[in-house]
Amino acid sequence: MPEEVVYSVVRYGYSAIFILVFLQEIGMPNPFPNELLLMFSGYLSFRGLLFLPLVIISAVSADFIGTNLLYFLFYSTGTIIIQKKPKWLSLSARMIERLTARISRGGKLSIFIFRLTPFTRGYTSVIAGLLQVKPKVFLPVALVSAGTWSVIYVVTGYLIGPSWDHFTKNLGRFKFILLGAVAIILSIYFVVSYVKNLKGKNVEIADSIKN
Repeated sequence: MPEEVVYSVVRYGYSAIFILVFLQEIGMPNPFPNELLLMFSGYLSFRGLLFLPLVIISAVSADFIGTNLLYFLFYSTGTIIIQKKPKWLSLSARMIERLTARISRGGKLSIFIFRLTPFTRGYTSVIAGLLQVKPKVFLPVALVSAGTWSVIYVVTGYLIGPSWDHFTKNLGRFKFILLGAVAIILSIYFVVSYVKNLKGKNVEIADSIKN
């Protein structure tokens, strides 16, 4: 991790965690992933420099507030954006229809899985806003996914505390593990979605035969 980030987290603690997580959630580019930041924060909790529950609360609140800023921004302007189709919006009308259908079929589970997947977390909030997913659907999922995501990485950092030096020496492998985890999560999601779609089509065919 960059030395300035380590210094900030050690010195400013929960405020630094909140700000750094929040900035990345609203799309600000960072030279390191939030997952690594949370693991380092968990390690500091293991060392007794931070209080584990407060670390988790800081991360969850920053994630929830940041992702909802993106969501409500695009929720309030989504209809206009889709109608005018600005150049920076690379989604075609057909793709938007497919995404809408996928979220409609998968519902909260789709949002939850993509909110847990690195590299797709922020895009999920944007797409949910663009597709006018209702707040009563998105907000509970955003809160649960923020809690799940934060606890997983903070507790992992806490548990590997005794081996932290060994972990940092092999940090390059962590990126490959992260990419592997993303690939596994997305593969499971698409397999489950395919099976559900296949069952739905079979039911439709059976109903049409009966009728």
